[in-house]
Amino acid sequence: MFENKIAKYKFLNKIAEAYGTVIFGGSCDVNIPYGELKQAFSLKDSIYNRSFSGLSIADAARIYDECVAELCPDTVLLHIGDADISDFVGKESVFEENYRALIRTIREKNKGCRIVIVSFKNYDNDTTVAKINKLLGDIANSEKCEFEDISAKRAWNVNENAKTASFIFDIGFDSPLKIKRPIYNLVRVLFCYEG
Repeated sequence: MFENKIAKYKFLNKIAEAYGTVIFGGSCDVNIPYGELKQAFSLKDSIYNRSFSGLSIADAARIYDECVAELCPDTVLLHIGDADISDFVGKESVFEENYRALIRTIREKNKGCRIVIVSFKNYDNDTTVAKINKLLGDIANSEKCEFEDISAKRAWNVNENAKTASFIFDIGFDSPLKIKRPIYNLVRVLFCYEG
């Protein structure tokens, strides 16, 4: 099912720079205009989108191994599970075990990789999405990953964008820092640009 996309990403990996930031998500992430966002916010990081339409958490570890691990990412933004929402109730433990297996795979393949789990937007207060987001936060906490909550709708306006861009520049996206930078603003830029 994913073989054509895997082949495309493997080809792109040959020309990609290692140690960048990888968006590893599902259907809602495939078309993130990261190139335009990178340019609009003067982000200097290497950012690669390795998302798949219909990717379930059950397949995520295998797919990561096949087409993301070779990038040796410094940071992975995990936004996996939108394909699992309809089947989540009653299968919470399976979802959790598969998510933890994905984290183990990332750590085995890319030691020292910064793992950021990104919640799902929940602008309509859907109870299933709220349960998934709670579980993702618990997994992040117990696995010592970072968790970024984008579930609530926030205003996205020009003045805020200018402040965000300025802040991003000020914290070192233009030049490398010796410490790991906050990921909060990068997640907002990439996952909340639509409002």
